[in-house]
Amino acid sequence: MSNINFKDYLNEQLKDPEFKKEFENETTKLESAIALTKVRKESGLSQRDLATVSDVPQSTIARIESGANTSIDTLTKIANALGKRLTVNFS
Repeated sequence: MSNINFKDYLNEQLKDPEFKKEFENETTKLESAIALTKVRKESGLSQRDLATVSDVPQSTIARIESGANTSIDTLTKIANALGKRLTVNFS
């Protein structure tokens, strides 16, 4: 069995329009998860602390940080609690 380079494999899979669409959707959710985790940690807060100040359940924060989909309303509540502005950017 030969070794397959991941980047080569991914580039091949991305030629399939349906795969590419799903890959991009998941990438966007994960980028949101990383952004929330980063700003929460930079603020020195645990998920439980953020839940308390934002009035968003800790389980919801955990789901967002694991890449689950969420609403703009929820993200706005979290951003406001952190003293941040939520910005949505289409690029």
